[in-house]
Amino acid sequence: MAEKIVSPGVFTNEIDQTFLPAAIADIGAALIGPTVKGAAGIPTVVSSYSDFQAKFGDTFKSGSTPLQYLTSHCAEQYLKSANKLTVVRILDGTFGPATANVLTGSLSDSGVSFTLTTLADGAIMNNGDSTATTNSVLTSGSKHNLRWQVSSVNNSKGTFTLSIRRGDDSQTRKNTIETFNGVSLDPNATTYIGKVVGDQRYTTRFDENLKPFLQLSGSYGNRSKFVRVGSIRDTVDYLDENGNVRVNAASQSLPIAGSGSLNGGFTGGTNGIAGFDSLGSVVTSSANGITAAYNFYDDIDSTNSQGFNLTSTDKGLSSYTEALDLLSNQDEYDINLILTPGVISAEHTTIASKIINVCESRGDCFAILDPVVYAKNVADAVTEAESRDSNYAAVYWPWIKVPDSQYAGTQRWVPPSVCLGGIFAFNDRVAHPWFAPAGLNRGGIDIAIQAERKLTQGDRDTLYDSNVNPIATFPGQGVTVFGQKTLQKKASALDRVNVRRLLIKVKKFIASSSRFLVFEQNTSATRRRFLQIANPFLEQVQSQSGLSAFRVVMDETNNTPDTIDRNQLIGQIFLQPTRTAEFIVLDFTVQPTGASFPE
Repeated sequence: MAEKIVSPGVFTNEIDQTFLPAAIADIGAALIGPTVKGAAGIPTVVSSYSDFQAKFGDTFKSGSTPLQYLTSHCAEQYLKSANKLTVVRILDGTFGPATANVLTGSLSDSGVSFTLTTLADGAIMNNGDSTATTNSVLTSGSKHNLRWQVSSVNNSKGTFTLSIRRGDDSQTRKNTIETFNGVSLDPNATTYIGKVVGDQRYTTRFDENLKPFLQLSGSYGNRSKFVRVGSIRDTVDYLDENGNVRVNAASQSLPIAGSGSLNGGFTGGTNGIAGFDSLGSVVTSSANGITAAYNFYDDIDSTNSQGFNLTSTDKGLSSYTEALDLLSNQDEYDINLILTPGVISAEHTTIASKIINVCESRGDCFAILDPVVYAKNVADAVTEAESRDSNYAAVYWPWIKVPDSQYAGTQRWVPPSVCLGGIFAFNDRVAHPWFAPAGLNRGGIDIAIQAERKLTQGDRDTLYDSNVNPIATFPGQGVTVFGQKTLQKKASALDRVNVRRLLIKVKKFIASSSRFLVFEQNTSATRRRFLQIANPFLEQVQSQSGLSAFRVVMDETNNTPDTIDRNQLIGQIFLQPTRTAEFIVLDFTVQPTGASFPE
């Protein structure tokens, strides 16, 4: 039982549920890296791997070789056990979305009824083709891009249906992914296309300290997952009070029924430093800033990680920095883990340091880092781990071979972070963040075909002594995470992953709950409300093996008249974390015949 705090008055153990923040139960990781498509530099939440595929893509080709980004592999593993992931696509240079003009149906006025703009950036979204093949198949249509269609135009009501289709479908085999029925160009109508589809966009701006922030423009939230509307030719009050067309000429502003210009395709999308053509193949021309092949999987090095030079500000470093600066705003982005597969700590030291700094400054999220590239040894991993000191990050080694779920029979060497995000998510689903994401019960990497090398007990000792968490291989039990140390050099409770994540969970809950007390009267009643939130929560954590004991103090002893006069409300929370059993020592004693066993 928790210790009881005695202060003037007798308080009941009442829990005010209105102060429990709903978001606490639905916190996910942030995943930063290149993707095939998607809005670049904009943190975007996905709720499943299919949602990730729809928004960010998965497979592409470099020459004739089919590939996936590590970002895609990592998202797939994490979302097996979690239902929220904040993704930030890395794309550097000059890039932009594709657009389409939806023309009016007037014979005398061939103007634009409205425009559609893809939410995703890049030339991969381009497929506008005025000479489509049989069955209106777009030559540049692919599973990654889109096409639009207008149908069911009703001049007497001023409405029509807008459909968003997959770019590689045909007129006889339509693959419609979104439909907006009965939309209108009348801004006073409830079905106004701006309201129904959405017209908002985020633009990255920089403050006086050159830190990025997102500026929102537009009037209506985006309900479409794929496009936004703009340049709408409004037909104000299309119908009069009798339900008749008020001005007949207004019907000429309605769009053409059918696929529309360029067979419903989009044009104008531009790549950044690294990008794809409309069919999802890597663009390697020097005109796009790419003069060398992409280095993937076990070929990643210091200057080429999946097509990006992460040591050069104009080839990737700046994009990661901007993404991390955005995520450093904990009021805006509620995350508990940062994943950056493809960033190797020993090779991309600036980014790795930035990741740790963001986690430490936020104080409520944890980083999983990969220490070295493929084909390194124990000493290399140890050297990198010993160069860092933080209890907000952990490293794992060696690399792992996994099957590529999108290409049957293909196997890939991936850095540990690709799978460790999934291990953390699984741990939290079957247990709690204060349990160790390691061992045979919660640390098994079930998709692993093999580890880069089978570690001996001596290897594991050397690694663990230097805060590298070994990925071990056991006969009949497979590849398993067999360590849970943070990168903290000084021995303390916080040199373990489960303790740091316990503190993250507790701090996040208590801080979120306490927001409701800001600007409330600094009285015993307010302090009681805090205790009625904190104590039951910590009791629950204790009952779930997260704490051995705790004590919460918020009374007259730490809220003196002087403190109150400074407009402060002071609380103290004392915690004794439950430790994990990492070293099990068993003594076997052989006794002679006739000896008695101790009771």
